[in-house]
Amino acid sequence: MALLGEKDRETLAKEFSQLTEPVRLVLFTQEFECASCGTAHELLEETVSLSENLELVVYDLVKDKVKASTYDVDRVPALIVEGEKNHGIRYFGVPGGYEFSSLLEGIRAIGTGMLTLSDATK
Repeated sequence: MALLGEKDRETLAKEFSQLTEPVRLVLFTQEFECASCGTAHELLEETVSLSENLELVVYDLVKDKVKASTYDVDRVPALIVEGEKNHGIRYFGVPGGYEFSSLLEGIRAIGTGMLTLSDATK
């Protein structure tokens, strides 16, 4: 069963049509003791299916320790939103509810090249 409704999928596809730069969603999961990893993975699979500018890369926290340390990830599910470089946008847990809006804003910022963070925040 899909997590995103048809109307949501249409709205997101329209939003994502404005992306001019590729956006990579890097998800860290774990095969055991992670009740929400499957939900996070499914939600992100549905999300990236809506645009050719979105890509999902999945790593296992245990099997891919080196990659996890590169991203400074020590718990799952963990999600990094990046473009040509990593701007430090990351989420822990399932990016659902209000967090999904924040995720969409991160995707939009990276995918359009319009990061609106102040220099102090960066």
